[in-house]
Amino acid sequence: AKVLKFNMKIRFILMVNKQGQTRLAQYYGKNLTIQEKAAIEGEIIRKCLARTENQCSFIEYRDYKCVYRRYASLFFIVGVDGQTNELGVLELIHNLVETLDKYFENVCELDIMFNLEKAHFILDEMICNGHIIETNKSNILRPTKLMDKYQAKK
Repeated sequence: AKVLKFNMKIRFILMVNKQGQTRLAQYYGKNLTIQEKAAIEGEIIRKCLARTENQCSFIEYRDYKCVYRRYASLFFIVGVDGQTNELGVLELIHNLVETLDKYFENVCELDIMFNLEKAHFILDEMICNGHIIETNKSNILRPTKLMDKYQAKK
């Protein structure tokens, strides 16, 4: 029996609004300085926002392949290694959005802004060190919901 190994190395995930403001940024792997992160974000965000809906959702940037998708007022941008399957990344983005929707009940930019730590918790349950570790929405949300119950008791 063949075992298929899906190896996707994620370098960063960005959530950005239509004005180009970063609402969430998570980096994996390389230790980048704040200036390097700001430069990467600025260039990639400009490139993604400048594209039309008729263009594909993949762009090459330095040694990254960036895959993005817009949901309402937010762009979800994922930077991966060059050999990664773009459709797999689009599926990851969609799963992330569905998971955030399930938790926030129709997620919007304000949910991310005012609950940034919860958005990071959810992302951390899905991705560890640049690798996808969980895709089941219920399993991803279980620890965050437990924290909510604990905080409600206090």
